[in-house]
Amino acid sequence: MEVLHPRCAGLDVHSRQVTACVRVAAGSTVTTEHREFATTTAGLFELSAWLTEAGCTHVAMEATGVYWKPVWHILEDEESLTLVLANARHIRNVPGRKSDQKDAAWIADLLAHGLIRGSFVPPAPIQELRDLTRTRKQLVAEIARHTQRLQKTLEDANVKLTRVVTDILGASSRAVLAALIAGETDPERLADCTTGRLKAGRADIVAAVHGRVTAHHRFLLELHLAQIDALSATVQKVERQADKVLRPFREAADRLTTIPGVSETVARVIISEVGTDMTQFPTAGHLVSWAGLCPRLDESAGKRRSTRLRHATPWLKTELVQAAWPLRSAAATSRGAPAREPVVVSLPSRRCSCRAGTSRSRPASTSRAAIGNGRLWGIHLTGVRGVTGATERPARVVSGLEVVVAREPMRYRGLIAAGQPRQHPASTPTRGCAPAEARVSFSGPPRRARRRATPVKWIPPDGRFSAAH
Repeated sequence: MEVLHPRCAGLDVHSRQVTACVRVAAGSTVTTEHREFATTTAGLFELSAWLTEAGCTHVAMEATGVYWKPVWHILEDEESLTLVLANARHIRNVPGRKSDQKDAAWIADLLAHGLIRGSFVPPAPIQELRDLTRTRKQLVAEIARHTQRLQKTLEDANVKLTRVVTDILGASSRAVLAALIAGETDPERLADCTTGRLKAGRADIVAAVHGRVTAHHRFLLELHLAQIDALSATVQKVERQADKVLRPFREAADRLTTIPGVSETVARVIISEVGTDMTQFPTAGHLVSWAGLCPRLDESAGKRRSTRLRHATPWLKTELVQAAWPLRSAAATSRGAPAREPVVVSLPSRRCSCRAGTSRSRPASTSRAAIGNGRLWGIHLTGVRGVTGATERPARVVSGLEVVVAREPMRYRGLIAAGQPRQHPASTPTRGCAPAEARVSFSGPPRRARRRATPVKWIPPDGRFSAAH
């Protein structure tokens, strides 16, 4: 097998030590040298000096928890070293040959022959933004847990507040909870604490707040409310810091928010997880696969055994799934949309929704919100055909969104890019329908009768996304 990197090294990273193996190939002779270094800062600087003296050009290591990050940060300062971060699942060794030195030698052998596909590691500013967005997500989840505990305490006290209010942390609920903590037990006075904007009648509110609240319940209610307030203040602090870190990428974030369903929070998460340099991904499909939003490839003897989504990082996938929900409602109202107001939707896979419902098929919609090619952001939707009689595939620039209809049938691609729209040769006519609208159709198996296709308004040449979308 051809040797691509004659002087390289493999690192087996642990919490306390790093086992390094330097592999030097000279013709048909291969020599290796092993050393162990502490994971302290001084030890990692010794590792960097040793690799530089050995003349290594490429260094590979496993993505072991967070232990690889200090090693990466110190070694990336050496301009002579090209670092490769490998997924541990992709470079697993043969069972029964497990040791730190053999693992390091195995990583060095794979790297020398170019058999390691490097993982995506964003630059330092993107990593800082990623830490903030992930911390915010964990804090919001903790607020939700304390809210559930608050509701559990109310149910234990037989206070059915959630039956008459939508938000347990709204103004009316807060006023009722404050009165309960203060010792108020009269249902009529508790009903007077509401703002009067509830849909429930007064009799229902009085019946709902009539419970048996003890001192123990008051203590728990006060405790959970205090925790929720403290966490909410922390979330606001994290958001302010994230906005400061996002300033160099503000233009990209503003473009992302023009996509229907993408809010400021979702835009921050997309930039923090994907970055702004799309050269890391050869095509939009590679990015969709990296995000874990496309069916896995599991085929044998001409049969596809499984199309389940593979496990991927939950930070990006969950945000994209949440962003896809408004697109479903946009599809329902697209028929009555104004003629010059574009409606871009991403519908769930018909095959998935027939068997599992729209909730289970939501990742099929989200996978079409792929992001795409070069230094481009994009949304990828299937189900839109071209324009009848067009001599070339149309391209539009809509508020920085470049809309391109691909040559293949049943394929639509939108890419956010600055500058002029990309033109296509006249020799690739598109299959068509009426130019006033693009009809949505589905390529799923004809197991059930398909519903009538939802028309999607075509984007005018000078159309722009409005803030409502």
